[in-house]
Amino acid sequence: MFNRRQFLYLAGAGAASLLNMNGFPFTKAAMAASKNTEFSPDVELSLRATPSEVQIFPGQPTTVWQYTGQVIKGDPNGLMHLDQSYLGPIIRVRQHQKVRIHFKNDLPATSIIHWHGLHVPASMDGHPKDVIPTGETFTYEFEVLNRAGTYWYHPHPHGRTGHQVYGGLAGLFLISDAEEEKLNLPADQLDIPLVLQDRAFNRDNQLVYLPRGMHDSMTGMLGDSICVNGRPDFKLAVSTRAYRLRILNGSNSRIYKLAWSDGTPLTVIATDGGLLEKPVEKKYAVLGPAERIELWADFSQYPVGKSLELVSKYFEPAIQGRAMGPRRGMTGAETLPNGAPFSVLKINVATKETETRSLPQKLSAIERYQRQDADNAEHPRQFSFFMRHMRGLINGRTFRMQEVADDERIRLNSTELWELANDDRRMGMMMPMPHPVHLHGKQFQVIERRGALHSGYVDEGWKDTVLLMPGERARIVTNFTDYKGLFLYHCHILEHGDMGMMRNYLIT
Repeated sequence: MFNRRQFLYLAGAGAASLLNMNGFPFTKAAMAASKNTEFSPDVELSLRATPSEVQIFPGQPTTVWQYTGQVIKGDPNGLMHLDQSYLGPIIRVRQHQKVRIHFKNDLPATSIIHWHGLHVPASMDGHPKDVIPTGETFTYEFEVLNRAGTYWYHPHPHGRTGHQVYGGLAGLFLISDAEEEKLNLPADQLDIPLVLQDRAFNRDNQLVYLPRGMHDSMTGMLGDSICVNGRPDFKLAVSTRAYRLRILNGSNSRIYKLAWSDGTPLTVIATDGGLLEKPVEKKYAVLGPAERIELWADFSQYPVGKSLELVSKYFEPAIQGRAMGPRRGMTGAETLPNGAPFSVLKINVATKETETRSLPQKLSAIERYQRQDADNAEHPRQFSFFMRHMRGLINGRTFRMQEVADDERIRLNSTELWELANDDRRMGMMMPMPHPVHLHGKQFQVIERRGALHSGYVDEGWKDTVLLMPGERARIVTNFTDYKGLFLYHCHILEHGDMGMMRNYLIT
């Protein structure tokens, strides 16, 4: 457990007082000075990271770190803050818009923003070598090249990413395009973002991070309260209509096995990188940290007054945890184990409306890669992820800020086949662990899995994160276009990345 002072101290900057959130610290003169005169934005925003307080439970408010923002240029609805939530504002843009974002770091620690899933220049991607000092401002500028989809943003300082995300720093980045708009998918109040996170709180309503120290760093931080959009015990009132549910696993390490409580199959229409070619039905969907799916959820079949739940079903855990402890009463030992069943959110069919939409049978056109499309089809790059001696390793190497090995150098405009392996079991590890592998700056296609433990993986379409349970391997194909420079690939169990399970790849 830690109090407000200890929470701030754990960021590595010592104790600090809360900052005044009244007003916004960006003057017109400061913005003008930071602008690239050759870049003319369609959308211009300001984002500020600052300590704050949010009323999550009755009683004492919870100390958090939080993004707040303002629209400087563009659609005023392009930035939406969630009520009574620690999460950052939802950013909405269109493909091919040019975006300028002024980031002010008012945290008592260095920080930086990574635009998770976006194809942007290396200098805009949020590499930890580019962290922003306290009190400083950095201006991000990029064109939105990604297709329509559910993306997100979060901090990425090395060694502190887990702590800063756990403290509240994360937000959704939603992109639309012409292809998507032709489908007449559920929109406005029928388009619901759902950020899933687990958190632990003490009896004073304060966040508890790594109560068991190195043990929690090794396994990844798990909490005993499931929060949706920053709120525990989340309830959603719906009408008898079809909804688009955008689901992000924003947890530090928890894996979800999502299903409807009444056994109705999930209808998946999109993954990390946007729409699938056609809807896919799954009895359940396994979602590792940072992965996204979008569901077509049709409640027209239910009568008014019907209640159901989105649940996470039991699965054989990669890590054996302890039994669930008292809520908001963590002693440093209790948690909700990875693999335990629980309710994610409750849904109540509250009103009767006539549904006019039907599920499109064709969603998108995707150019599918085959192994032979890769320039290195006969010699795929091999990357093995495992823990040893309390360090995260990739091919036996730990993270060095700007180090690049020979097998991490990529030729611009090449198409490559990578084989990603979770070798914890083969390496004889005492505690085999899952590793969701994320590539910065790229979307890829999963073309093959070996040793898959679950049928709930949604590998169709474009991905930027792929979950590997112990003993599993996946082959992915992607092309390295547009941007040279230094990018990251790493395990997205945030504590694993902070412990060194992260490396650079260099496009030249």
